[in-house]
Amino acid sequence: MYRFLLSRQWVILTLVSLLLIPTMIRLGFWQMHRHDERAARNQLVSDALAADPVPVETLTTPGHDVTRSERYRGVTATGAFDTGHEIVVRRRVNADEKVGFHVLTPFVLTDGRVLLVNRGWIPANAPSQTDFPRIPAPPHGRITVTGRLMPDETTAASGIKDLKGLPDRQVMLINSEQEARRLGAPVLGGYVVQTAPEPKGDTPELLGPPGSEDSALNFAYAIQWWLFSAGVPFGWLTLARREARERAAAAAQAPERTEPAPV
Repeated sequence: MYRFLLSRQWVILTLVSLLLIPTMIRLGFWQMHRHDERAARNQLVSDALAADPVPVETLTTPGHDVTRSERYRGVTATGAFDTGHEIVVRRRVNADEKVGFHVLTPFVLTDGRVLLVNRGWIPANAPSQTDFPRIPAPPHGRITVTGRLMPDETTAASGIKDLKGLPDRQVMLINSEQEARRLGAPVLGGYVVQTAPEPKGDTPELLGPPGSEDSALNFAYAIQWWLFSAGVPFGWLTLARREARERAAAAAQAPERTEPAPV
């Protein structure tokens, strides 16, 4: 009944099925790996946001690369804003997906070192893209700011190209080493996304906390791939049985061959 399995069509179907099973199993494990990565990242972010703020000097120094465990940590800094060397970061969007700028203002600490503070988002309100936008002034004098510590931005991590030849005081990426060269001062590694004090008039718009990644979706995809892998042999067996029944029915309906009568 099952000699048809040796046909070219069924040999190819069987080989494809045997190839699909381990491939789907591996895809399931890959999705579980993504689930574990995202869950661990979500936990790191949650722990960092829940921790009490610490002085920024305890976590970063000039030239320091902000680590994964330091990212999003709440920090405080005391000093004064240097609006004379303020710059803007191009092509940034707010919560409503409107394109504008992030305002990056050097914050001179009491010991003379500089901390880069992202004060938030402003719309592209200049007459042209080459003009420097109008930026609301920060508080004057010595103050204490609170924010989330972030690593320097890179093209590899963000996908944003570091374009050259931009208008004066406009950049694509926030990079402490680049700003240290521009300012001629010791700049702490990374930068801080300001969360307090809130600006007067609600502008610049403070940047909200990072959203959590949907790790549950990866878990569901893993289960789905494993169910697919279990369904392949079941589907193959169902097709084989159906074809065997169809061949048997066709053979039963075929007219019997009769022997010629003797002369």
